[in-house]
Amino acid sequence: MKSFHVGLIGLGNVGYRVWHNLLTHRELLAKKSGKEIEIKKIAVRSVEKALKQGVPPGILTTDWKEIVNDPDLDAIVELIGGIDVPYEIITEALKKGKEVVTANKALLAFHGQQIASLASSYKRRILFEASVAGGIPLLQAIQDGLVANRFLMISGIVNATCNYILTEMTNGRMSYADALKKAKELGYAEADETLDVSGEDSAHKAAILCALSYRFWPKVEEIYTSGIQSVDPFDIQYAGELGYVFKLLAIIKKHQDSKEVEIRVHPTLLRKDHILSSVSGSFNAVIIKGDIVGDQLFYGRGAGGDPTASAVLSDLVELARYPHMEYNPRLFFADEQTEYKVMPISEIISRYYLRLNVVDKPGVLAAIAEILGKKNIGISSVVQPEVSSFSQGVPLIIMVHDAKEKYFKEACFEISRLPFLKGEPIVYRVEDFHVQ
Repeated sequence: MKSFHVGLIGLGNVGYRVWHNLLTHRELLAKKSGKEIEIKKIAVRSVEKALKQGVPPGILTTDWKEIVNDPDLDAIVELIGGIDVPYEIITEALKKGKEVVTANKALLAFHGQQIASLASSYKRRILFEASVAGGIPLLQAIQDGLVANRFLMISGIVNATCNYILTEMTNGRMSYADALKKAKELGYAEADETLDVSGEDSAHKAAILCALSYRFWPKVEEIYTSGIQSVDPFDIQYAGELGYVFKLLAIIKKHQDSKEVEIRVHPTLLRKDHILSSVSGSFNAVIIKGDIVGDQLFYGRGAGGDPTASAVLSDLVELARYPHMEYNPRLFFADEQTEYKVMPISEIISRYYLRLNVVDKPGVLAAIAEILGKKNIGISSVVQPEVSSFSQGVPLIIMVHDAKEKYFKEACFEISRLPFLKGEPIVYRVEDFHVQ
């Protein structure tokens, strides 16, 4: 049986599980790919640590250039994270005639178009199934299984850290700080959690999904992104009483008869009976709506060494099974010249949850309703909880019907200037899409 030689760059949690699982599943992967997939070299920061993990000393190096320049390697796997060094690694590997596998969503979000063009010019492939939704075969489905469809919407939970924190805040009645602390203790959150909780990680993944689905790369700065750091347990409680739960969603929508695509990431209220509302803990789930197939749900572990390693090994099997000289590469990435563009957040239409802290006196609701009415924004429900924990004013919860974002924000600005309002309005978007 022929061999397929691989160089691995990075032996962190995912890298180690790739190496370990390749050894334990060697025969299975050989049967499925038709080749012996062998990791011949591993670039690490600490040789000592790698030796303690059981890696043979003869395949270790601290210089990634040894791997990129090795003519006997067929492919490299980049698993070190970051942007600048991985970009150098991947571009040099492609120029040296090597196939590439990466899980680096940030790199692809910022430099996907350039990398795609380079791979095409050197007739090599870059595979990246592990970059979005961990072990869920989501990208493969978009590129292969659903290839006959135009995508009307892609929406889902693509960050396990945020989903775990919101689950604990909802079910365990925890504060954000306590839920984050628990997530770190369990290894669901990094020491520096910023990339996850800010929504940036989800935005990077949304950029990749957009490129594969609509064949254009959005600029990361054009993706509206809001994280979960400021989500208040009070709003989780009030939303629950109204029949909603909080989820951090990545939402991508193609508008009919328009060349604009919504791409946004933010905390979102979903009805409790929606299928995404039941996705808890460190799991991810994504709904894809195709014009032929309808709604498809993809669910599974969105993070962790083994789920991500599973996706990396899947890409390696594909590379081993179909050598570049025998295979016409799929058009993974977007066109350089595209007719699509990102819809500004001000132009989207959504429902909204609005919490106001107001002085409890007659005429308050009438004044608020008048401002909303002038903007042609209808109120669907109003709740004024009986609470004693607010030192100034009382909470007033208003759910509104579909409204254009810019008009709703204008109304909120006017409301914020009312004399009986205490503090700034608290606003969250509400999604009512349904899986049929």
